Amino acid sequence: MKLLGTEMYALGLFAKDSVHPLTGVPQSSVGAPCPMVVADEHHLSVIFYLQNTPEGWDGAEVKVVGPDSEDETHAIVSFSSFKAYYHGAPNDEAFSGHPLSKKGLEPYGAYEVKDSTWIRDLIEMNRVHAYHSDEAFKDYRHFIFSFHDTTFECVAKGYDITVGQGSVLGAAQGLLHNRA
Repeated sequence: MKLLGTEMYALGLFAKDSVHPLTGVPQSSVGAPCPMVVADEHHLSVIFYLQNTPEGWDGAEVKVVGPDSEDETHAIVSFSSFKAYYHGAPNDEAFSGHPLSKKGLEPYGAYEVKDSTWIRDLIEMNRVHAYHSDEAFKDYRHFIFSFHDTTFECVAKGYDITVGQGSVLGAAQGLLHNRA
């Protein structure tokens, strides 16, 4: 049976989940954050452009940016000890379809989900492991970064934020170079 986000919510599948805005996370660009995920088995980062409204801007001109735009300020959010991540739908126009939108999750923000269904599902999935322990999951947290065209979610123990200047593509290449 296929369930939509609103149907899952109606069935109470996310009844325990609560959504809380993260503090100290810089605002992503609401127009073109160009988020880029860099991941391997042990490392996970999401890179995105930050909101930049030039002084005196009247909205008459639009600046087009892409992953290789060099003169932008970006953030690198690096997650520690991640278990899983997702990057894709919904975008801002379909955001009300996200099962946590009725819990306070909104576009263009950074959040933590407490009492996360996703973490409970990961615990349940791991129960078949011979050495499973629920306790091994106690420090994991569910994070959501909602962008203009995509949503990024992950389960990790924490995160660090670095703000830099340059393209998200250049920042991603720097991360990969440092891991080599």
